[in-house]
Amino acid sequence: MVAISAVLVLCLTGFAWRSVDNLIANIDRIGGLGLGGERDGAVDILLVGVDSRTDAHGNPLTSAEKAMLHAGDEVGTNTDTIVLVRVPNDGRSATAISIPRDAYVDIGGQGKAKINSAYGATKETERAELLADGKSEADAEKESTKAGRQALIKSVATLTGITVDHYAEVSLLGFVLLTDSVGGVEVCLNQAVDEPMSGADFPAGRQRLDGQEALSFVRQRHDLERGDIDRIVRQQVFMAQLVGQLLNAKTLANPNKLSEISEAVGRTVVLDEDWDVLAFLQQLKDLSGGKVEFDTIPVTDLNGMTSAGESVVKVDPKTVQRFVAGLVGEEKTDDTPKLDPSTVTVNVLNAGGATGLAGKVSTALTGKGFKEGTVGNYSGGSVTSSRVLAADADDPKAAAVAEALGGLTVVADASLSPDSVSVVLASDYSGPGSAAAGMFDLDATSSATATPIPPAPPIDAGQNGPKCVN
Repeated sequence: MVAISAVLVLCLTGFAWRSVDNLIANIDRIGGLGLGGERDGAVDILLVGVDSRTDAHGNPLTSAEKAMLHAGDEVGTNTDTIVLVRVPNDGRSATAISIPRDAYVDIGGQGKAKINSAYGATKETERAELLADGKSEADAEKESTKAGRQALIKSVATLTGITVDHYAEVSLLGFVLLTDSVGGVEVCLNQAVDEPMSGADFPAGRQRLDGQEALSFVRQRHDLERGDIDRIVRQQVFMAQLVGQLLNAKTLANPNKLSEISEAVGRTVVLDEDWDVLAFLQQLKDLSGGKVEFDTIPVTDLNGMTSAGESVVKVDPKTVQRFVAGLVGEEKTDDTPKLDPSTVTVNVLNAGGATGLAGKVSTALTGKGFKEGTVGNYSGGSVTSSRVLAADADDPKAAAVAEALGGLTVVADASLSPDSVSVVLASDYSGPGSAAAGMFDLDATSSATATPIPPAPPIDAGQNGPKCVN
C-alpha cells in the first residue's frame, strides 16, 4: 500500500507524467508468477515486505545500511509482512488485509507450515537443488527467488480463495527511505516500550518517528500482549498514517519530497511485469485516505500448537474466504447451490515417487463423498506440480475436487470427456492423503469446528491523527 501510494502521489501532482514514466521504468519487474486476471470484481494485489540484504535490483546493501536495518549477512529471505490489497474495479476504495506471519496454512512442497516460510524455505530448497545441478550462483538466485514468490502467492490464494492479480515487494530499506521521504510519521503508544531485540525504545503518547525508528516500531513483537497480532496493528496504524501523509497536499506540493519518494520506490520496490501501473493509477483518481482501510483476517486461535510443539496462529480457510470475499460484496448466501460430491467420479494418478500416494488420496476423496475412479500411475509424461485435469478449466466438478485437495490448480485437457475429472499427483503434493498432511496435523480442535476470533474494527487511513496502540 505504501509503494502504491507513493507512485500515486506522483501521478496526482504536477511532478509530470514523464517523471512517473521514468520512475516506473526504474522499478524492477518480474514475470512468470502465475497471476490472475482481475475477474472477481476487484484488483487483488499481494504486497510483501522482505528482509533482504540487497536492493530491488540485486545490488548489495552498504555496511551502514545493513547496520541501520539490523540485517546481518546470513542467507535467507523473511516475509514477515504479508498484505492482500483488494481494490474494487471502480477504484474508489481499497482494503488492505494483513495475514499473520505465523498463520498455519497449506504450502506446496511443505505441507502445513507458517505462511512466512513459504517464500524463504521454498527459495532455499530450490536454490540448493539448482546449485547441485551446476547452475551459477546468479542463475540459482534468480530462479529460486521466483520459486519462492510463486509459493507465497499460491499459499495466499489457497488461504483466501482469491486469485492474486498483481505482486508488489518492498524491502526494509524501502520502508525506511519512504518514511524519511515524508519527514517521518507520527504514531501514538499507550505505554512506553523498551525492547532491545527490535530496538524499540519509545515513550508513551504521540511522537514522530524517522525511518530507522519506525522500523523498530513496526518490527517489535516481544513484550506485546498479543505478540504478532499487536505488531500487525502497529503496522496498520503506521501504514494508515503514512498513506494519509503521502496523499496530503503538503507532500503533493513539495518537489524535493516527491523526488525522494521517486528515488526510494525506484530502488526498493519490485512489481510483476504484466501490471500496467499507469492504467491502474488512473482508476484510483477518486481514492482518498478516508477510503483506505486496514483489516486482519479472522483467526481461530492466537496460541495454537502443532504436534511437534511449534507455536502457530490457527486459521480456518473457509471463514477467511468468506471474510475476504465479503469486502467487495462477493460473499455467497447459504442458499447458494452446492455441488453434490457423490455425483463426481475422480481418477487419481500418481506422477511422483511416493508409493501408494494415489490410493491414499483416493481414499481421502471418498471420505469427502466423491466416487472412486481409476487409481494408478500417470502415463502422460513428466509433471512438476500437482493438478486437477478436466475438459474445461472452469468445470465446477473439477473446482470442487481441487478445493477438497487443498486448492490445486485446474488444468484443461482436451482429451478428456466433459464428465471426467482426474487428479495428477506430483512430488509437491501436500494435501489430504499425503504424508505431509498427516505429519503436520494440529493436536487442538479442528479449525472446521473452532469458533473464529472476531477481527478488530478496520483502521481508516483518513482519520485525524494516529490511533494509540500497544
